[in-house]
Amino acid sequence: MRARSPSAVAAPARYGVRAPLTVLDEGPQIQLRQALIRTLRILVPAIFVPTAVSGVAVTILDGTGPGLGFRFAGLLAVLTWTLTTFSGTVPVNSATLSWQPGAPPGNWRALVRRWERLDTVRTWAALAAFAFFLTAVALRQAEH
Repeated sequence: MRARSPSAVAAPARYGVRAPLTVLDEGPQIQLRQALIRTLRILVPAIFVPTAVSGVAVTILDGTGPGLGFRFAGLLAVLTWTLTTFSGTVPVNSATLSWQPGAPPGNWRALVRRWERLDTVRTWAALAAFAFFLTAVALRQAEH
């Protein structure tokens, strides 16, 4: 059993569409952001929940075996991702869904920049979790 990483969806959203979004006019940009939020709010939990559950399960089941420190580091990275998501990006996403594309709030660009900073943290936390869990598996396999 190995933990999966939410980076599978975080990285494309962060690095795949960020630059193209900024070349759109205000209205279409907001509409696209809203469409992405609606899609990813289903997809991200579908990947994240198994990641978190399997990370905890593997850490408990493997006990003090090889890679324990990396499993804990992976869990810490998943926790970082979780806290950043629920305290930062989720509130911005909720606000974004209420924006009118033709008349966004005056601070919408500042909120987008805040979301982007937080999403950078989430993306790197997800990638770190994957790397830590992968290293823990490799260390366990090397022992056997």
